[in-house]
Amino acid sequence: MKPVVPGMHPDPSVCRAGDDYYLACSSFEYFPGIPVFHSTDLRHWEQIGNALERPSQLVLTSASSSAGIYAPTLRHHDGRFWLIVTNVSDGGGNVVFTATDPAGPWSDPVRLPGVEGIDPDLAWDDDGNCWCTVAGVGQYRIDPATGETFGGRRRLWSGTPGAKAPEAPHLYRIGDHWYLLIAEGGTERGHAVSVARAQSPTGPFEPCPANPVLSRRGVDDPVQNTGHADLVQAPDGSWWMVLLGVRPGGGTPGWHVLGRETFLAPVTFTGGWPVVGELVPGPASAEPDRDDFDSGALRPSWISLRDRDERWCTARERPGWLTLRARGSGMDDPAVVFAGRRQQHLSCLVRTLVDPADGRGGLAVRLDEEHHYEIEVASGEIRVLARIGPLSTVVASRPAPGGPVVLVVRVDENRTPRDARSGPDTLSFGIEDPDLTVLAALDGKYLSTEVAGGFTGRVIGLYAAEGTVRFDWFDYRPLN
Repeated sequence: MKPVVPGMHPDPSVCRAGDDYYLACSSFEYFPGIPVFHSTDLRHWEQIGNALERPSQLVLTSASSSAGIYAPTLRHHDGRFWLIVTNVSDGGGNVVFTATDPAGPWSDPVRLPGVEGIDPDLAWDDDGNCWCTVAGVGQYRIDPATGETFGGRRRLWSGTPGAKAPEAPHLYRIGDHWYLLIAEGGTERGHAVSVARAQSPTGPFEPCPANPVLSRRGVDDPVQNTGHADLVQAPDGSWWMVLLGVRPGGGTPGWHVLGRETFLAPVTFTGGWPVVGELVPGPASAEPDRDDFDSGALRPSWISLRDRDERWCTARERPGWLTLRARGSGMDDPAVVFAGRRQQHLSCLVRTLVDPADGRGGLAVRLDEEHHYEIEVASGEIRVLARIGPLSTVVASRPAPGGPVVLVVRVDENRTPRDARSGPDTLSFGIEDPDLTVLAALDGKYLSTEVAGGFTGRVIGLYAAEGTVRFDWFDYRPLN
């Protein structure tokens, strides 16, 4: 089952304006923040920008891996787009951004110092009151234009008795009722979606007798951890749900490597309660994606660690090349200069032409600071390195050919595990000279959330560890 937005695109929030749909996702420690997508059918999505692309909007200086930007809510109200989100790092707290065009530019933040909690939601009632509901599940009345809070937090609902982590609340007026949709059970295998309803946005809320209305707990299904959902109504009156899920692979317990992805399901109402249908497959076709760095600017799909300063990362210094200038000492240094794109397919082939004449760098597959593999070139040598927790080692090395060299990473999904310990995929690292020479093949389970922890997925990209390293092109080809 393919997601509608593959790769690390978790915590999806969706809204409709006319015949167009827009979707936003969490981005954690990566910059720019909050990818924004457009669709006309809810199945085919195109990234049109990132909401947070200026330092005045987003500070991630001290953000650790899986910190930073959590769970945006995207809404269209009164002719404007509204985006509320939590920055859990650098004292960011809950903030609101607005735009007339979801592709940007988005405003500088309006801070909500009186709103505590994560996963904030926005909903307006017929009297013009704006209600902000947060994980827990609590609610504030706010003015999103100024950040003012009216009164304190009031408890709305505690979710299903015994279920942990009631979070990701979204409040909707549908017919005669206000519906409160939440996630609960934690964002792991116990994840689920539950719902309650009331006559007023402030409650009291009556839980659905069929809760949870969506879960993959204990189900033999290729998509697991389903939850953190949002609803949208189509122009024809039908209702749809976007939600996150993961695709674990390999043996036991199953390892997911792409992070939490965005899936789609139809929703009908029976007896006044939402009933969630089967997941809708995402687009079957997958096109190669090549970037020759000719435009002088990186595409919206490119992300960097915590910031992107043109002193260290630029496509303007040498036309047609991406120049990275090191300010750290390696891939496990928080100040590493890295630019990459989300791995979006269970099998893929990634290639780049690198000129390391003035430095050391190459091609990396990153989950976090302590879990990454890379192939790099410097001082006449090509090396494959691996960092797994506290262990860091050179896996393989060989002399480098003179001049620029094509580095290759191939990811192959493991469709037939040999035993319970078999990982989800194999990552092969090599060079083209001119044929492919593989230097090392590594088990992919060590670059998985089940091993590393946290909330993110793999990012494959380019880095400089010493000096200046230049890349002529980057080619990403899905193999499934």
